[in-house]
Amino acid sequence: MVKVVVTGISLLSCFGNKNATWKGIVEGNSGIKLSQPFNFFPELPLGLINSQPSPIFDLTTQLIKDVCLDGNIFPPLNDIAVVIGSSRGCQSQWESFLSLFSSHNLDQISDFSPHWLNTLPSQPALIVAKYLQTSACVLAPANACATGLVAIAQGYELIKQKKTERVIVGAVETPITPLTIAGFTQMKALSDTGCYPFARKRDGFVLGEGGAMLMLETEEIARNRKAKIYGEILSWGMSCDANTMTSPSSDGKTAMSTIEKCLIRGGLSAKDIDYINAHGTGTILNDQREAKIIEKLFVHNPKVSSNKGAIGHTLGASGAMATVLSLMSLKKQILLPNIGLSNSDFSLNFCRESDDYNLKKMLCFSFGFGGQNAVLAIGN
Repeated sequence: MVKVVVTGISLLSCFGNKNATWKGIVEGNSGIKLSQPFNFFPELPLGLINSQPSPIFDLTTQLIKDVCLDGNIFPPLNDIAVVIGSSRGCQSQWESFLSLFSSHNLDQISDFSPHWLNTLPSQPALIVAKYLQTSACVLAPANACATGLVAIAQGYELIKQKKTERVIVGAVETPITPLTIAGFTQMKALSDTGCYPFARKRDGFVLGEGGAMLMLETEEIARNRKAKIYGEILSWGMSCDANTMTSPSSDGKTAMSTIEKCLIRGGLSAKDIDYINAHGTGTILNDQREAKIIEKLFVHNPKVSSNKGAIGHTLGASGAMATVLSLMSLKKQILLPNIGLSNSDFSLNFCRESDDYNLKKMLCFSFGFGGQNAVLAIGN
């Protein structure tokens, strides 16, 4: 049986790279700060990497360089597959273009026109493929907030189905744009104070930018080249309940079925799970439904936390970032705390501070708009 292992990881968040992010969260800090990147909006809590929103091209390039360095592989790599997703893609570039159009700045519009092919939604995947100089399969999933986990699951399947022996997977997101802020403000989904997953005072999520990439390969190849192994991808689950455009299905049946199928596919039972990296957006409905799902399926009370109180909600990249942080927890045998949690209405076994913990198997959850559900199981 082919085992799929993770031999390289990279991450960028409002704290910085993977090591800076780990250090910040372990110490109980949040990288979210009040910022005003656009003068026509008031200050908002945001997870910005720099003082102004970062170009997706820069983040993608840094992430692929970092994951290659961490995994000890270097281009050209013409047989490595690529699955890099993004739910927003190059939206910020198109918003800039449209603002030029509305101001009738014809010279700058013509400057943009020849480059529009470099701003399609698949651009992060193409940047990675060109960097690696690969001629293998290149995929660019877009599944709302479930994109990151979907990308990892697709890469896993490429190896399991013997389409490739090595694949770079992940997701990148730069969602801090005028249209995104305006849209989520109209939905009353954004908090104006901060992100507090599962807390009684939660009132919305906080936009963050960032991304994560992972190198997956067969265990045989990894051991033959004496690569460090962070953990194994055990199984995945995906579904779409198509409940509404924004509100999650209140009964949670489809999400629970997705979790159960992930466990069955991996030969696992609920009691095997030591820790759940929850979607935990800090919104009223999502956290309420997710808590009920965990309480119902995992009666042995595993540890639970969400990373979004520390780094914000990076939309399509959130699942990939959660997976990288969970793999670091697995490797270091240390739990990350649920930042922003004071009083809670839920009786889950929350990680309230970083602590040594015997971790063997864990789940990552992503529940996106449109009813997109994704679950990933990882272990050592």
